[in-house]
Amino acid sequence: MRKLFIITVLTIASFVSCEADNNLKMEVSNKQKVIELLKSIETGDQELVGYINPNKYIQHNQAVGDGLAGFGALLQQLPEGSVRVNTMRVFSDGDYVIAHTDYNFFGPKIGIDVFRFEDGLIVEHWDNLQEKVTETASGRSQVDGPAEIKDLDKTEDNKALIQNLLNDIFLGANPDKITEYISIEQYNQHNPGVKDGLAGLGEALAALAEAGMPMVYEKKHMILGEGNYVLSISEGIFMKEKVAFYDIFRLENGKVVEHWDTIENLIPESEAKNSNGKFNF
Repeated sequence: MRKLFIITVLTIASFVSCEADNNLKMEVSNKQKVIELLKSIETGDQELVGYINPNKYIQHNQAVGDGLAGFGALLQQLPEGSVRVNTMRVFSDGDYVIAHTDYNFFGPKIGIDVFRFEDGLIVEHWDNLQEKVTETASGRSQVDGPAEIKDLDKTEDNKALIQNLLNDIFLGANPDKITEYISIEQYNQHNPGVKDGLAGLGEALAALAEAGMPMVYEKKHMILGEGNYVLSISEGIFMKEKVAFYDIFRLENGKVVEHWDTIENLIPESEAKNSNGKFNF
């Protein structure tokens, strides 16, 4: 089944039925398209590749070639029957859909994917993948917790709060303001190396700094959100390596109460399989 799916991906890269595209666009929400497309990597359902624009698919995963041909080539490398896909939460911001997924994809991984749509079809993809950890400092997994989207009327306020959190705390402009952004009563942590609460965060950051490997945010690239969920995409240094930071925050009553993330090393441009850049929103 998966071999047929791969052949279909490569075929659709050069041909697609306009009528089928129109039917797909009209019947399914963009969020559902993302959920179904990701699951099709596991199930081999070739029809769902029709959610991707075959003439314009810009790939920002630097380990994958551009376009549908690059996607198909990646699938060919996967061991038969090895893929598992369990998307835990999905939210959107305009033409962007964000998916937080528990994968078995060349081994157990946690992924945060961002897809951009035009006219109902996916035209661009970014992601950040991190190895899955079974034992975490908080006892929480990297993906469990709430997924319900609420407070749609607070979307812009919540995005602005995360923008200020990045500036003041992560980028260091006003670190003493941390309690203005993160709740002192509840801060559920899903980063595998950090305990719950502000004390747990401070302890983890202090340990890294003492070891001569501080976590440093250097530049923010994008903030996307819907209701009580906000994703920030940044770059910086972790464990003395250049990395991409994808942070998902859940907010209640104007404060961050939960945090999930993925951290992935950046691939040197000379080794990248496409020229689109890791970020470039």
